[in-house]
Amino acid sequence: MSKETQTKQMTTGEGFVAALDQSGGSTPKALKLYGIGEEAYDGETEMFDLIHAMRTRIIKSPAFRGDKVVGAILFEQTMDRDIDGVPTAAYLWRTCKVVPFLKIDKGLADETDGVRLMKPMPDLDSLLTRAVEAGIFGTKMRSVIDAASPTGIAANVAQQFDVARQVLAHGLIPIIEPEISIGIPDKAAAEDILLQELTRHLDALPSDQQVMLKLTLPERAGQYASLVDHPRVMRVVALSGGYSRDEANDRLSRNRGVIASFSRALTEGLSADQNDEAFNRVLSATIDSIHAASVAG
Repeated sequence: MSKETQTKQMTTGEGFVAALDQSGGSTPKALKLYGIGEEAYDGETEMFDLIHAMRTRIIKSPAFRGDKVVGAILFEQTMDRDIDGVPTAAYLWRTCKVVPFLKIDKGLADETDGVRLMKPMPDLDSLLTRAVEAGIFGTKMRSVIDAASPTGIAANVAQQFDVARQVLAHGLIPIIEPEISIGIPDKAAAEDILLQELTRHLDALPSDQQVMLKLTLPERAGQYASLVDHPRVMRVVALSGGYSRDEANDRLSRNRGVIASFSRALTEGLSADQNDEAFNRVLSATIDSIHAASVAG
């Protein structure tokens, strides 16, 4: 029953997806923005202890609930840890009514033909099996587009769908994330190519399969409207991609049917030094603003 309820929430729920999936490479920056410098920890174990404490504080906040936060993406080590003695994914769903997802990629390969593909994932089937056992609903994998290269973008999207088919075979819903870098001069042209490639692969999916898409907020409002309406797409979510929260919210509000999946923009303004009252007040205002932008379209 929970899988059916979770599917309904991810398909029609009026809220957004929180991206709490900073990995080893991005964790130091996330902690620094939270007010914890690298001098505060010694080695990866202490670093991951601190980022888990930060994520736990966010998840346990009264504002972090399924009426506005429909889903949350976790890092593998977060899935393997617990909150108050309850495995994180189970805590998210049982206590918060937030659908749990898992980041599965292992980072990016070097740039080739204007794109950075995902590194190989030889142990993916084992990870997906553990994810199912942990109560994870779906997965997320990120690759990057740095230029409007037709062949590069085609290879990027093809790799995403290859992994998506592996994820679907385990009964999980993949979030496909071919992120377009926001600072490239040909961003709009890259978005047009990406739309064509995504549509081509979506059209080829079996009628009983669906995926989610996580895309950079586009230059033209409504750029991805046809993907929002595509029968093989459960939901289109948008990453903040380096935009400030205000700009990300503004861009998001002009794209019908697209909801947020913000990371840095979600934690903007939060600090380890804040007491619980101040922390919860800032997070509540942030959630309210992202939720409003997600339902505005």
